[in-house]
Amino acid sequence: MTWAAVLLTALGCYALKLAGWSLPSGVLRHEGMQRAARLLPVALLSALVVVQVLGAGQSLVVDARAGGLLAAVVALALRAPFLVVVLVAAATAALLRAL
Repeated sequence: MTWAAVLLTALGCYALKLAGWSLPSGVLRHEGMQRAARLLPVALLSALVVVQVLGAGQSLVVDARAGGLLAAVVALALRAPFLVVVLVAAATAALLRAL
């Protein structure tokens, strides 16, 4: 059963890639499509971050992770380098957990 799921998933991924290659070039040059292609990764990554920070099973939880995320947003707004943003978020979450 596991191999069937793996092969079916691989076939689905290949079909999705083939569908992308099959699009006419006029569709890909459309301004709306290019804007969506630029914004989609940001939206997906943001959704993953929110789910990981606020999710716990089937419920929403606001804990130290939310404080770390807020600290990271502030560091990003201040144009801190990526490594500094990660360290600020981790330190904030650790301090909030310690309290």
